[in-house]
Amino acid sequence: MKYRHLFFDLDHTLWDFEKNADETLRTLYDRHDFARFGTFTVEEFIRVYSDINHALWRLYQSNKISQKQLREARFARTLAKLGVPEADIPATISEEFTDILPQKSAVFPYTHEVLDYLKQHYRLHLITNGFNDIQGIKLASSNLTHYFEEVITSEHSGHLKPDPRMFQHALERTGATAAESLMIGDNLECDVLGAYNAGIDQVYFNPDKRRHFNQITHEISCLSELKAIL
Repeated sequence: MKYRHLFFDLDHTLWDFEKNADETLRTLYDRHDFARFGTFTVEEFIRVYSDINHALWRLYQSNKISQKQLREARFARTLAKLGVPEADIPATISEEFTDILPQKSAVFPYTHEVLDYLKQHYRLHLITNGFNDIQGIKLASSNLTHYFEEVITSEHSGHLKPDPRMFQHALERTGATAAESLMIGDNLECDVLGAYNAGIDQVYFNPDKRRHFNQITHEISCLSELKAIL
């Protein structure tokens, strides 16, 4: 058996970030009665937030902004763009989002079934750019904690995917070699290219079947397909 260590990304790969964020944003929209402004729907709130959050995460992953700046900016920019006066932007909305979101439990189809199978044959780990203070809560809320021996975050390693140094840190921490490791993730740059540059084989999780021209070790559109590879 070639592989002994499997490294998973968490958000957008196992834990369904979009679904969980959608539920959380709907809660915040109602809690703060944003409908009273009469200028944007909850769907518009979610769409604008998503666009701005993704843009800020790209900056964060490029080391151009800090975690604090990301968290402070995403709702301020979203609500400003939607026309909410600065005085009416709730001061605690970012903290509320951070409190509610990780308690959500939605995962992608077959997540538990596949992890149950893989756990019998491989050593499983997580490698994530997500923040320390919420990743553990996400894992507990979605009943994923017990599958993983090590949870390697960017804050622990001092580097962000796709920096090869984060993958090297993960190998050192788990006692794995690149040749016996496999990275499974949804992000072509952070997960696939990052692992490739660290000499690690990759599985690109591409549920939307986005077109690309990258050379990848394996590609799947459903987590159940991992059982055919592994």
